[in-house]
Amino acid sequence: MLSGSSFLILLFLGAVALLVTVPRMLGPVKRTTPLVVGSLPFWNLTDGPNVLLANRGSFNEVSPWIYGIARNGQIVPQAPTRAAETATGMQQLRRSGVPLVPTIANVTNGRWAYEPVAAVLHDPAAMARHVSDVVALVQREGYAGIDIDYEDLRASDRDTFTTFVTQLADALHDKNKVLSIAVFAKTTDAGEDQRNVAQDYAAIGAAADEVRVMAYDYHWSASQPGPVAPITWVHQVLDYAKTQIPAKKIVLGVPVSGYDWVDGGKGEVVTWLQCFGRAKAFHATLRYDRLSQSPSFRYTDAQGRGHEVWFENAESTMAKLDAAKAARIRGVYLWMIGGEDDRTWATLHNILPVGNTPSPNAERSSH
Repeated sequence: MLSGSSFLILLFLGAVALLVTVPRMLGPVKRTTPLVVGSLPFWNLTDGPNVLLANRGSFNEVSPWIYGIARNGQIVPQAPTRAAETATGMQQLRRSGVPLVPTIANVTNGRWAYEPVAAVLHDPAAMARHVSDVVALVQREGYAGIDIDYEDLRASDRDTFTTFVTQLADALHDKNKVLSIAVFAKTTDAGEDQRNVAQDYAAIGAAADEVRVMAYDYHWSASQPGPVAPITWVHQVLDYAKTQIPAKKIVLGVPVSGYDWVDGGKGEVVTWLQCFGRAKAFHATLRYDRLSQSPSFRYTDAQGRGHEVWFENAESTMAKLDAAKAARIRGVYLWMIGGEDDRTWATLHNILPVGNTPSPNAERSSH
């Protein structure tokens, strides 16, 4: 039988051995692969998949923006007249091997519509049917998950939208599928208007796997000309988001296009390629605003009308990717693929290399 002192010595040596052994048992610390999502709108499903395939190593998730909601709450194609084009584009995306997480938006007959989604949110039976329909779609098509982009909700929808997100998350997680929710950028809970109030960052972040923060359209088609995503604002948006949502779930929306405003009128969405062509055709002088990290130029068209263009290029994109990396968030999504600065891909690969594509459900953090 051991004496008291001998027992204490053995206990001490055992504790030391345990401390030495545990780190080896745990193995090396796992490094999370950045999430880089390519967003493809239905109107670019001809060329967009080719861009993604040519840069296959830059993405580990893709979200074709193809589904809408009918007035009866059913999920429908956003562009039924482009059915063949959509089918071909989706076949190409499937061949890429990149996990598919398509987007459903509250778009009806080509227009944003509040009423169909409101009917779903404020009728428990309709909500249950909609949740069931989404899960059935994801399973039937073999998607890795779904992205929900329900916009222009009202402050009174806040609690019911949270309920919907929570129920959909639970239903998808039961099938080992991913839920992504797109939210408007804001720097306070109230934000700028009702649509900001309607989205409870904390509650959404608790339920969803990805919270895609739309950090763009600081200036938009109906506003005065200006930078689409000034970097100072992007930093503020990220700082606030991290106080409400786990960083490992935040996916920063990075625009790769811009707007061309005609003097006294609205802005037209333009790609980097279109901007390059217009600047060259009208001998415009390019400027780069260091404060906002945004390029711009002015020109006069053939009808004598003045234009002001603010857009995104590899340098402005780099600033946003650097911000995402510094914030240690889950990753980024590029809105929208097609006609972007061709230097974007090298920039993206250098800052957020995705390595090998993980299993679509491998990174789900809390379910």
